[in-house]
Amino acid sequence: MITLRADWVLPIAGPPVRNGFVALEHGRIVAVGDRPPEDAVPIGHVAILPALVNAHTHLELSYLHERVPPSGSFNDWVRTLMALRRGHPDPAAPVILDAAKRAIAQARASGTGLVGDVSNTLETVALLREAGMAAHVFHELMGFNIHDPAGKVEQARAKAQAASVDERGVRISLAPHAPYSVSPALFAAIRADVDAHPNGVSTVHLGESADEVELLRYGTGMTRTVLEELGVWSDTWCPPGVSPVEYLSKLGFLNARVLVVHGVQFEGGDLARLKAMGSTLVSCPRSNRYVGVGEPPLEAFYAADVSVAFGTDSLASVADLNMFAELVEARRIAPQVPARRLLHSATLTAARALGFERDYGSIEKGKCAALIAVRVPDQVDDVEEYLVSGIEPDAVTWLDAGGMHA
Repeated sequence: MITLRADWVLPIAGPPVRNGFVALEHGRIVAVGDRPPEDAVPIGHVAILPALVNAHTHLELSYLHERVPPSGSFNDWVRTLMALRRGHPDPAAPVILDAAKRAIAQARASGTGLVGDVSNTLETVALLREAGMAAHVFHELMGFNIHDPAGKVEQARAKAQAASVDERGVRISLAPHAPYSVSPALFAAIRADVDAHPNGVSTVHLGESADEVELLRYGTGMTRTVLEELGVWSDTWCPPGVSPVEYLSKLGFLNARVLVVHGVQFEGGDLARLKAMGSTLVSCPRSNRYVGVGEPPLEAFYAADVSVAFGTDSLASVADLNMFAELVEARRIAPQVPARRLLHSATLTAARALGFERDYGSIEKGKCAALIAVRVPDQVDDVEEYLVSGIEPDAVTWLDAGGMHA
């Protein structure tokens, strides 16, 4: 056993501890407290905290970094993204896999130890295992005008099963993309599959753009135009005339085991419904600005007492996968939200939503010793506020039984 002493320890499950300690043994936390024993190893002016959790990213899109310019129109951004993806039809192309490997390394270097990765191909599963990055990979399905949703889900499940060699570190489940790209029947088939399997967590992009809201309420707008351009519009689909949250709620898809991503367009009724169902809302504020959909109403999310997590989204719509940078943007958008709640969102709330709270998200006895140390100036009094003010990767080190390492 080794005991590490630091200026600060952030258990997340409780308030910060000044001059605290964490004891580790066999890769697990065995003690945490505020009275370091005499044999504790000092590791300097740092804050020890649990590894951050990126609850929403798309690692397989990492090769598109800086190739899709920021846009004032979400649909224009989507058109560019899709055109570039069609130029690389082989999901196992070296350019795609190498970029994903670098992205995983970048995420880890900035303090992330668990991700929720959305993948159309499942090529990232082996890369995550190889890198030792814990993850829940969501095998994302699309099909707005689809004739055999059950067959599509059956094929996706078979692919997921083939990739599920060892679920201890990387778990896989199915997920729909969004209400404008998935038919009601496909939503139902995915829901049935998720319910039928262990670790039944799913995710969905929801309420990201005003065009999505227009489509669901009136069946009009640019999203419909894009679907028609792609030849996947269905004349049998009828707009439900309700908000995105109410639509998926009435379809029976949303529940406490669904991560709802974005929510830029959510209003009071949507948030109340999510709160009642226990769904976690994953906010990606930097990506939202980049793709032209605006800023999420973060303060309203917290005021409604919805479970909030954070994600970076993909490198096609964000500068990096540094979750500390996401927290900076969250702090800018939501200055009234306490830093403690923002840090909770980026750790324990996200770990719980992904189904990994037994091992990740907080510094508690018995949990995995997935801990980072962040360099903190000795004059800092409010360590939580400091941690949401902008932490660069060179200020982050990982802890293990031997102390600190890069």
